[in-house]
Amino acid sequence: MYLFNPENDLALANFTPNYTPPASAIRMAEELAVLPIWYGGEDVTGKNNCDTKVVAGGELNRSFLEAVKKILPVEASLVSFSDIALYPHLKIVPWGWNPALRRKLISEGVSQGLLPSPEELACLRKYSNRQCAVEILQELRAEGEGFCGESHFFTDTEELYIWLESLSGNKVLKMPLSGSGKGLIWILEGITDKQRDWCRRVIQEQGGVVAEPVLAKVQDFAMEFYLHEGTVRFAGYSMFSAASSGAYMGNELLSDTRIEEKLSKFVSVELLRRLRNLLVKKLLSRFPLYTGYAGVDMMVCETPGGYCLQPCVEINMRMNMGMVAHIFHNRYIYPDAEGQFVVDYFKKPEGALSFHEKMQRESPLKVENGKILSGYLSLTPVTKTTGYIAYVSVLRNY
Repeated sequence: MYLFNPENDLALANFTPNYTPPASAIRMAEELAVLPIWYGGEDVTGKNNCDTKVVAGGELNRSFLEAVKKILPVEASLVSFSDIALYPHLKIVPWGWNPALRRKLISEGVSQGLLPSPEELACLRKYSNRQCAVEILQELRAEGEGFCGESHFFTDTEELYIWLESLSGNKVLKMPLSGSGKGLIWILEGITDKQRDWCRRVIQEQGGVVAEPVLAKVQDFAMEFYLHEGTVRFAGYSMFSAASSGAYMGNELLSDTRIEEKLSKFVSVELLRRLRNLLVKKLLSRFPLYTGYAGVDMMVCETPGGYCLQPCVEINMRMNMGMVAHIFHNRYIYPDAEGQFVVDYFKKPEGALSFHEKMQRESPLKVENGKILSGYLSLTPVTKTTGYIAYVSVLRNY
C-alpha cells in the first residue's frame, strides 16, 4: 500500500501529531498522488510484487489512462485514504514516516501494530538530522584522498559567527531538519541581522545550525541504498539537477553504467566504488534500526588541485525522486534510450495543461513491448486545474 506524502520532511521537523502542511505541499500530494504506481512493488530483493495498491482517491482521467495503458496496468491499483484499513494484509509504504501521518492513519482505523511506534519515529527523526551528514563527511574526509568539503554543526551563535568571519567566500547555513532543498540560507557577503535572527531561532528550535562553505559545484548526484534488518544494499545512482536555491529540479534517466561513465570524466570509477563501499559500512553502523531507502547526495567539485567529490552533502532517510527515476529507467525505458524525469509546477491557470498538450504534439510517445523508445509521458494526470506534474521526456540513441 503506497502513499505519496511529499510534506514528510516538514512534518518530521515539526514532529507533532497535529501538524498541518502548507497549502503547496497539500496540493502537490494530491496532484502527484498516483506517482507510486511507477515505483511501487519493488521489495528489498529488487523483485516486483504485483499485490500492491496506491492511495490516490478519485478516478483517473481517460486521457491519462490511454497514455499509460501500453506500459502499465493501473485500473485496479488505486484506493482512497479512508479505505486503507480495509487492506490490513498489505504493508503501508509511505514516502516517509512522521507523527502526523501516524495519527491520520490511526484515525482511519489502521491498527497501531501496523505502524511505527512513537519511539521508532523519534529514532527516525534523529537519523534524519543533517548532523549525521556532517559527521559522516568528516569521517570520509579522514579516509583518504579524493574527497573535499567542509561542514560544521554549531550549537552556539557566537561560535558560528566567528567561523563565518574566518572564512572568505560564500557560505550556506542549513536547518538540521527541513524539507530537501529547503531550510537553507545563503551568506553572500557578511551575515545580516535577519539571518542572525534566523540562526538564533533555528538553534533554539532544533538545537543547532549546519554551516558550510559554498563549493564550485560541477555535478550533483547521489548514491542510493536500501537498509533492511542489519544489511545495506547499494540500489543505484541518481544524477540530478538543482536550482541555485538548492531546490530539486529533475533527474537524468540513465543506467548506472552511463552515470559512472559521465562521472568518470571528472573522477575515477575506482574512487566512486571505494566511496560506495565506505558508505555501506557507515550507513550500517550509524543507522542499525532503519528499514528503507537512504539517498546520499554528493557533488563533483572543482578545486585548485583538480576535480574531487564532496561525498556526503545530505542523507535522505526516505523514498526520494532519484530512486523513482532509477526504478522508472530500469522498468520502462528501452535499453539504449535516455531522458529526463522532471517534477514541475505551473503557476498560470491551465499552464500545466498547455505544456502537456504541446509536448504530446511535438514529442509523441513511442512504446515497444512495454518499454519507452522515445517521447513525452506524463506520469500523473493533467487537467485544467493542475499545477504540479511529474513527467518523463525520452530520446533514443541510434
